[in-house]
Amino acid sequence: MPARARVIVCGFDPMLVKGYVKTGFRALWWHIPDEIYEEFKVQPNDTISGTLLKIWKGTREDKPAKLMHEPNEPFHWKCSKESGLAVLLPSETIIKYELTAVHFIEVLIDKIRGEAVYPGEEKESTKMWPMHKMQKLPYVVDYIPA
Repeated sequence: MPARARVIVCGFDPMLVKGYVKTGFRALWWHIPDEIYEEFKVQPNDTISGTLLKIWKGTREDKPAKLMHEPNEPFHWKCSKESGLAVLLPSETIIKYELTAVHFIEVLIDKIRGEAVYPGEEKESTKMWPMHKMQKLPYVVDYIPA
């Protein structure tokens, strides 16, 4: 069974994301949970497979983050070429869900390099971003279409 994680999307401001999406360069990423990184010795360029469950947009206000999408779709993404900690979001995913660096994603991580993650059990990751921390952000930016 997989590991469940809710993480913040990291990246650049929307104008840079727009340019990077057009060129296919990495624009947004998320950090794999430390326990998985250490246990599976995740390396640069490794592949991570699983299911993209939910996407929220953070808020500056004192009210819950807005649930934007519940795709429940499989993913097969690569770690950056510099680090196994950063999982790159493909341009297609960024465009489809209009992602920026103020979004949060919930994922089930099934495999790393084709190796099953926690077979026979399901674990909640240490990187399960609390719902109350997805609000009162210092800034919120909108997606700028390409």
